[in-house]
Amino acid sequence: MKENTSKIQTAKEDPESVLKLKEVQQQIDEIKSRIESLSKATPENKLSMIVFSGDLDKVLASFIIATGAVAMAMQVVMFFTFWGTSVLRDKNKQAGGKDLMGKMFGAMLPKGACSVKLSKMNMAGMGTKMMKSLMKKKNVASLEQMIEMAGELGVQIYVCEMTMDLMGFKREEMIDYPNISFCGVATFLEEAMKSKVQLFI
Repeated sequence: MKENTSKIQTAKEDPESVLKLKEVQQQIDEIKSRIESLSKATPENKLSMIVFSGDLDKVLASFIIATGAVAMAMQVVMFFTFWGTSVLRDKNKQAGGKDLMGKMFGAMLPKGACSVKLSKMNMAGMGTKMMKSLMKKKNVASLEQMIEMAGELGVQIYVCEMTMDLMGFKREEMIDYPNISFCGVATFLEEAMKSKVQLFI
């Protein structure tokens, strides 16, 4: 035992051994820092989606994907911009204080999920009515029901403030949705950078 103890003490006192121990410790510290940086860089289990389109089929697909992702235990963020923004207007709400361009956009664009049309085969509205009728017969949830479901599941909706300002939309004319916020593109990009999946619809 005494011989073994003296050998260990000699190894500790040996400058080369001390230097090697320091090198090993440095390598361990470097590995730890790399692991930490990798863990920070690893994307979160999140879906970030830009909803640019205001067409019934595309917006419906957006909410089907969003609710499906939540069912798979993913966090979901949807960023509504340009034509997609009109989907979130409430048909029963009115907003005053609009300029001429704002009134024109408000009149020309769909007001709410019930007013959006198909991107193809709309046929002056006949195609949209046929699709809605078929969805009802097949027990497929309507767009209004999908939006309500998304709210219940905790899907976060961001509305582009620039689009709101450009088209003259007001916050008070938007739907009552539990997880809705108004922000710029930078806020959404921060979410997207941390997301495992990014989509543009």
